[in-house]
Amino acid sequence: MTKDAFKLLLPNIQTTSVVFASPHSGRDYPWSFMRRTVLDELAIRSSEDAFMDLLVASAPAHGAPLLTARMPRAFLDLNRNADELDPAVVEGVWQVTHNPRIASGLGVIPRVVANGRSIYRGKLKMAEAEERIAQYWRPYHQQLAELMGNTRRDFGEAILIDCHSMPHEAVDAVSQSSQLRPEVVLGDRFGASASGEIVDRIETIILEAGLRVSRNAPFAGAFTTQHYGKPSRQHHAIQIEIDRSLYMNEQRVRPNANFDTFRALMSRIVAEIADIGCKKVSMAAE
Repeated sequence: MTKDAFKLLLPNIQTTSVVFASPHSGRDYPWSFMRRTVLDELAIRSSEDAFMDLLVASAPAHGAPLLTARMPRAFLDLNRNADELDPAVVEGVWQVTHNPRIASGLGVIPRVVANGRSIYRGKLKMAEAEERIAQYWRPYHQQLAELMGNTRRDFGEAILIDCHSMPHEAVDAVSQSSQLRPEVVLGDRFGASASGEIVDRIETIILEAGLRVSRNAPFAGAFTTQHYGKPSRQHHAIQIEIDRSLYMNEQRVRPNANFDTFRALMSRIVAEIADIGCKKVSMAAE
């Protein structure tokens, strides 16, 4: 296993059935990759969920494991299946069925970053794509599967909170003049990836923190929620998307003046979400 495939922060003692993950906040950009891209150092970061790992870094202090990516999304997308290879960016791929993520350039080896800007000039060799998947995708998901399995074994359930950020304009298409723009989008694949009771409680926590919430529009969850969310097996997966403008300057990919305040708010939210798993464990033990 490649030691740099991910970063795992564990609590001294796991006290909750909640597991946090941040698959798109990686910011270790290899020089070999940067030499291949046609984008500059700022543009290549536009698809990164920058600083999301810092916003949820308090999870282990509240008894919950935290798994985060090291490699950036532009290099490899951990929220895609390993077989979602784009024939427009990887040589030797034959796409049989239509996949909207691949069609938009957002397969496991992305072709574009935000606003459809191409990452490469030309294509990658299949061997290079397979090497990235073997060195980074598989170890990350092996670790996440192990965390979920061990948590289910020890607590009777496992609740994955998959943490993401979204561009401020991402909800333009679903916002109407008569509605307030959501600041957080919860994705449970329209009820398929998590218990409605759990999602209701998470929504209440975020609303009581003073943030506006919507569900499943425009983000219902991708590979991670689909793959790990099996409510009938007591495996629940919820994707959380947070408006980047709340805590960062999107154009410069830097924390904004509100960053520390928002991080403190997120720490309280993380603590309350972790407590959902603590209460369910306590009730089960009685």
